[in-house]
Amino acid sequence: MEWWNIILLKPMLNGLIVFAQYLWDNFGLAILVLTVVVRLVTLPLTMKQTRATKAMQSLQPKMEELKKKFARDQQALSREMMKLYRESGMNPMGCLLPMLIQLPIWIALYQSIIRALVATPESLLDLSQLLYSWPIVHQAIPVNDHFLWLNLAQPDGWMVLPILVGASMWVTQKMVMTTPTDPRQQSTNTMMLWMMPAMFALISLQFPSGLALYWVISNSIQIGIQYFMMGWGGLRPSRDAVTKAAAPAKTPPKSKADEHVQKELAKGKKR
Repeated sequence: MEWWNIILLKPMLNGLIVFAQYLWDNFGLAILVLTVVVRLVTLPLTMKQTRATKAMQSLQPKMEELKKKFARDQQALSREMMKLYRESGMNPMGCLLPMLIQLPIWIALYQSIIRALVATPESLLDLSQLLYSWPIVHQAIPVNDHFLWLNLAQPDGWMVLPILVGASMWVTQKMVMTTPTDPRQQSTNTMMLWMMPAMFALISLQFPSGLALYWVISNSIQIGIQYFMMGWGGLRPSRDAVTKAAAPAKTPPKSKADEHVQKELAKGKKR
């Protein structure tokens, strides 16, 4: 798709290579800087998505009540849900639309990192077709793929980055996760909380560590944005939940029949 290359992939790829040249021929620093730049450009969309997520969380108790009330009438449930959204001024697409707009940018950045870390003559030929005719770009090829202990063109043999990828993704999900009253929904949320980080950690074991480095940086920035706007969220249970969990279970009041049985037992012991 030529339009994809012209609009997104080529600018991202060539910008990444130029950053590496100006950052002491350090491709790892170039990934870090470009990830921060992309995050700053998409920050308004990210903040809009985070606000929408926070608004959805505030509506969660009312939504749970509606689901219980209209459990057998899906049409009535849909009408009441839309009514709740209108009254609160909440748009259900507010969480998805910013993510969908950002997705092509993330994909282009991912492809740029993969394309720049050429490992074979064939991939080098493919890369040359995407480069601008700038001298600084052609002088930088092939890029220096060593950063810290990493060979950015190869998976991290020490498995440090895959672990960081999984951990940072778990934190980002946990911060925005609510605890629904429906046991099935709660089970699904718990499964997704662990499955997605584990999947990305496994992918990081197979892909170049340059991509894993990008994921760690991007997730870390996302954690900072979410903390600024929402606090620790699901990572820190509410005071009410802690108090409820720590409080001793209340003994149910005894019925008159129970009191009568206990009196009879007491009389039997005295005899």
